[in-house]
Amino acid sequence: MELSFTSYRLNCTHPFGISRSTNEYYDIVYVYLSGAGITGRGEAAPSARYGETKGQVIKQLNCIDEVPDESMSVEDGDIWCSDHSGGISALQAALSTAWLDWWTQKEEVCLADYFKSDKKDMPLTSFTIAIGDLNLIPQKIAEAAPYRILKIKLGLGLQDDQRIIKRIRAETDKLIRVDANEGWDLETGITMCKWLADHHVEFVEQPFKADNLHDTATLREKSPLPLIADENSIVAANIPDIAHAFDGINIKLMKCASLLEGQRMIDIARNYNLQIMLGCMVESTVGITAAAHLAAQVDYADLDGNLLIENDPYKGVQVTDGRLILPDENGLGIVIDSYYKNTWPELK
Repeated sequence: MELSFTSYRLNCTHPFGISRSTNEYYDIVYVYLSGAGITGRGEAAPSARYGETKGQVIKQLNCIDEVPDESMSVEDGDIWCSDHSGGISALQAALSTAWLDWWTQKEEVCLADYFKSDKKDMPLTSFTIAIGDLNLIPQKIAEAAPYRILKIKLGLGLQDDQRIIKRIRAETDKLIRVDANEGWDLETGITMCKWLADHHVEFVEQPFKADNLHDTATLREKSPLPLIADENSIVAANIPDIAHAFDGINIKLMKCASLLEGQRMIDIARNYNLQIMLGCMVESTVGITAAAHLAAQVDYADLDGNLLIENDPYKGVQVTDGRLILPDENGLGIVIDSYYKNTWPELK
């Protein structure tokens, strides 16, 4: 088996703003595991919020001096990926996705079948309206026409956040999900949750900083809207500690570091009667398609990172009338777009 990789810059269709930062592009790393005439693909989309960078990913990849044995079980291969990721969650996600893609192609099964996910029972995905120029909201709403649910990034403060929602409500009455990205204090959270409940909002994601679990529990008692954990929900081991403060969790492949861990998070969250959302970073189709193979098991999907960029080199999961549609091929079902295959020889 051979390990290879290449870095790639994803260009955002619009500057992508959240309460912490605004970016026009994101640097990611594609990882490939090849053997027996099969190539498995994975994507590392490191997040500054978790102290991870493209440079760290590449440095660790250059330190890997062995590859998985092709005879390994899927679980043993996943352990190899964890052991060689250097503690970088995004890199472990890339390695483990490439391994699962390779292994399921070898076994001639679709990844959804491996996870016993019903491809006919896929959820709608939301489409994100990020923080940015308010004058662009009509254009962004128009671009979101194929999607039935909008996810609105807030966390700027009471007046600015209400102004954003009012501008959006002037354009559409679609169902809204709100993500404060740790941007509120308790007083703002209480006021906003009560106010948002009158504006066709489904839930609020991560209102406070992850270390402020006490205020989150207080808000949960007062909020008419469910609260969904994001930055508080990294891996399965977090769930027992946060279940009292949230109504649900957000699972992201780049945080939990493998689809196998994502499955564990689903199983444990169900034991705590928590709602479950599958989310993402700004990623290409490789990372989004990987996560989508768990989507039939969850309550909500926010798998739109590949819809927010203008230079996605791969094809995989599709969206029809707002609903996720998985590919039929074995493994992830990823194929490279012909244009990028001809112009980016590093891509596989």
